Amino acid sequence: MSVQDTPGTRRAVTAGVDWAKDNHAICIIDGDGEPIDRFTVAHSKAGLARLNTILDRHDVNTIGIERGDGPVIDALLAAGRIIYVIPPSQVKALRQRYGSAGNKDDRFDAYVLADTVRTDQRRLTPLLLDGEATITLRKLCRARKDLVTHRVAVTNQLRAHLQAALPAVVDLFRDLDSAISLRFVTRFDTQDTLDWLSPKRLAGWLSSVGYCGRVDPAVLHDRITAAPPGTRGEHGRALAGITHAYLGTLQTITAQIEALAQQISETLALHPDRQIFTSLPRSGTIRAARLLAEIGDARGRFPTAASLACLAGVAPSTRQSGKARIVAFRWAVDKQLRDAVCDFAGDSRRANPWAADLYNRARGRGHDHPHAVRILARAWLDIIWKCWTTDTTYEPDRHRALQRLLNQDQTATG
Repeated sequence: MSVQDTPGTRRAVTAGVDWAKDNHAICIIDGDGEPIDRFTVAHSKAGLARLNTILDRHDVNTIGIERGDGPVIDALLAAGRIIYVIPPSQVKALRQRYGSAGNKDDRFDAYVLADTVRTDQRRLTPLLLDGEATITLRKLCRARKDLVTHRVAVTNQLRAHLQAALPAVVDLFRDLDSAISLRFVTRFDTQDTLDWLSPKRLAGWLSSVGYCGRVDPAVLHDRITAAPPGTRGEHGRALAGITHAYLGTLQTITAQIEALAQQISETLALHPDRQIFTSLPRSGTIRAARLLAEIGDARGRFPTAASLACLAGVAPSTRQSGKARIVAFRWAVDKQLRDAVCDFAGDSRRANPWAADLYNRARGRGHDHPHAVRILARAWLDIIWKCWTTDTTYEPDRHRALQRLLNQDQTATG
């Protein structure tokens, strides 16, 4: 007989909160899994205060919920409660414990959350929030990434439009959304204005805007004359209006991306963990900020490097039944974290011989580029986790695998 089953002792009461946009369904159960209270609170200051009042009345200290951020979490943590985040995908699977129908119901999901905390608490990890500086940096980095995605989408729309309206400018410069390309299209927005250009006039305009590219103006002019002609006359001027609409959108998005990048740089410079992530090869400012923001600063979230690698989706998922054994791609991951880690790992091979060797050996075994990058990312996370948990920077001189590889190269060349 366990302590909690001893006569005269009270078994712990748990609660589940089914988070929603306007109202939250709550279920409180006793130690035997029997509901003792069900209620709904509004998503407001008064509603959250009422939530804590009722939880205090029933002496509830442990709560299950589907998401780990927002005002509800802030209110519960401020009251000193222990929170276990159970993702919606897991809640969907857990419904099968209580019936085969699998119907979605807020009140029932609140019960499932509460009962899961009651029965599986030893398998769950309490929610640990990052500091305000890390949360701010995460929001800034994700906002910038969203804007970059929008810029790519608008650039593709502009390219599709120009392929019919003004084909000569689509591939004139390396990137259509580069500063020089946007300035050129803004100035020469119809085929009539392009026809006015000569090699001398083009060279003069490029000089006036400070063009520092390595392509000779004569070569650029040849590209213009060799391209299919765009629309001319009144129709061309009408299509130029569409061109300027896309250009204005691109310029606005680009300006906001630069503003967020500046804010990210300022925020990162003040973060206590900055040196850990900026010391990594080819981390730069934005990449280091993303790594820091997605990994966080709550060390207790990842007791081992393997736990970090699993959440980042760079540890393989092994499934075995009888004699069948399958090693597959891990789908249930933090996609933002995986993107940040793989972005860093994929570029690190250009500056770190150990990373390049690990990547090349993975490709040599027949793995494609994404798989090889994940293998490299898994190895990097062992190093990053060690630096992160010991609060030390990455030092190539102390990276034994790197030094061993460098010594081998020196011996071979000697």
